[in-house]
Amino acid sequence: MEIYLATARGVFTTLWPLALVFALLAALTKRQRLLAAIRRCRSEAATNLGLVVVNYIILAPIMAVPVAAVAPVVPVAPFLPAFWLSLPEPLTLVAALLLIEFGAYWRHRLEHDAALWRFHATHHADEQIHWLTVLRKHPVGKLIEMLLDNLPILILGVPVWAVIGANLLRSWWSYFIHADVPWTLGAFGHVLISPAAHRLHHVRDEALMGSNYGNMLTVWDRLFGTYVDPAPHINCATGIAEGSRGLWGELARPWERRYRTDSRAAEPGEAII
Repeated sequence: MEIYLATARGVFTTLWPLALVFALLAALTKRQRLLAAIRRCRSEAATNLGLVVVNYIILAPIMAVPVAAVAPVVPVAPFLPAFWLSLPEPLTLVAALLLIEFGAYWRHRLEHDAALWRFHATHHADEQIHWLTVLRKHPVGKLIEMLLDNLPILILGVPVWAVIGANLLRSWWSYFIHADVPWTLGAFGHVLISPAAHRLHHVRDEALMGSNYGNMLTVWDRLFGTYVDPAPHINCATGIAEGSRGLWGELARPWERRYRTDSRAAEPGEAII
């Protein structure tokens, strides 16, 4: 029981400052439209908080077991620790960020293929996207993310401090890009995934949904041809064809008949919805 209480305290300590920041951001950007925006997203926000309890409190200690088991068995070339020590620390942090983004990019693309979409669909189901949408993940999808995103840095033996630092930056940015603001970030949007670019990834349009897979950096989307300029699609409608569900509906979603019977292969980046 103590481990769950400690986990719950950690989750609360992480979320309450973010809640204050995004409440202030909403008040400044929406003004007289704030109460209407809260009413529109409160049901989905409640579902997202329910998934936080499931993924980050109840199941977190269980999910940590396979993740912890993978790290020691990943082969690392013996020269790599010395290589990382030879680099300036800022360069090591940038390299860690690029490598984690690379793993996350391909994991995210795989989730949009037929085999894994059933678990990823939960994340796309919010029709009123907001900062808590980043936490709207099916437990199986969350486990897949934990296993695959950090695989490149494990293989390459990146120092632990750089891994922690890069993941903190990515985590903070994840909340920001899910905020309901129409920002493209101007010139910075050429390098960084903006809220507008990520909203386009959540767009209801199936073709455009297969774009902007990056979490923080645009580099891998640009290199592999999946980056789409969000400027023509500001404030696009989000969600998926079968709609949003409550907590139990989202947990059961992957085992609905549509996913059990639709076994056709999907094109890269195409969502089966």
